[in-house]
Amino acid sequence: MIDHGIPLDKAELLSVLLEGILHGFSLLMFGGTIWVLFSRRSTHRPNHTMLTVAFLLLVLSTAHLAIHIIRVMEGLIMYRDTYRGGPIAYFSDVSQWTFVSKNHVYTAQTLIGDSVILYRCYMVWQSKLIMILPVLLWFSAGVTGIATTYTAQHVTQTEVFGGSLSIWITSFWVLALATNLLTTLLLVIRIWYVHRKAKRLRGHRNSQLGSILHILIDAGVIYSLTLLVALICFVIQTNGQYVILDMITPIISITFYMVIIRVGVVRRANQATGIPLGNTFTDNSLSTERRNRMQVHITTLTESKIENGPLSPIALTSHTMLNKNRPSEIKFEDIGGAV
Repeated sequence: MIDHGIPLDKAELLSVLLEGILHGFSLLMFGGTIWVLFSRRSTHRPNHTMLTVAFLLLVLSTAHLAIHIIRVMEGLIMYRDTYRGGPIAYFSDVSQWTFVSKNHVYTAQTLIGDSVILYRCYMVWQSKLIMILPVLLWFSAGVTGIATTYTAQHVTQTEVFGGSLSIWITSFWVLALATNLLTTLLLVIRIWYVHRKAKRLRGHRNSQLGSILHILIDAGVIYSLTLLVALICFVIQTNGQYVILDMITPIISITFYMVIIRVGVVRRANQATGIPLGNTFTDNSLSTERRNRMQVHITTLTESKIENGPLSPIALTSHTMLNKNRPSEIKFEDIGGAV
């Protein structure tokens, strides 16, 4: 029998303890998120999309923990002496309803979390062409996630390492990691570019875009590193992957809540210090930087308070007037809602 490191029963017990701790932390952050979404200064109407996502992530992470607790109780207490092979054999059986149900919840949690990143990326780029590859990766991750749970229900293998199930799991994690890395990279590049351009043009050093940039990078790094560690553990076939896997579900919620809370903190800090939330700069010299025939004549960068987003930290709108007298607009109407 191949040695997979930590015994399965110990891995399951450790994973449920760590998941419970992280879930408790996510509950606190959920409360902070709701406070930020409803504590708008100019209006009491929160962004319903972000509010819905916050509740969905809470429900799914809670359901995942509940199923996990049931699984541990069944394996270590209820069927400890009656299940053939004992707790280790029980936890190795991938066809158990608790294993399949956990994977259903985890797949849904991952797809919702990644869809939020896709939404942020689209809000920033406002380009369907840019979103083609990220959406295809997201859709592929969803297909492999569904295939993973379907395969687990119908196979008779006694472990996740090996067989068709291993292929589907590896594919799912690779695609989920690629989706997160690509969308986060696109998001960071776009915000960094606009932040640098605005700073160079208007010489204002107190833009909130820089703070938002760091927040997005932090959230992306936390989630991506967790996925990478889980993937490595699975590839080298160690039971430690169970521990990391069960930690990912609350981490998805935590990173989502973290962005909203930290952006809200930045907004309130700027209000408290009296940093102006609105700045407008117009520059006509950008036309010399364009190489194509559609020369830019007017570029306006506007940073202002938002009225319809959940966080209202800033909005950045770039209006480009072309020589055809038809405006070409790239609009970051609600970065607070998008992030």
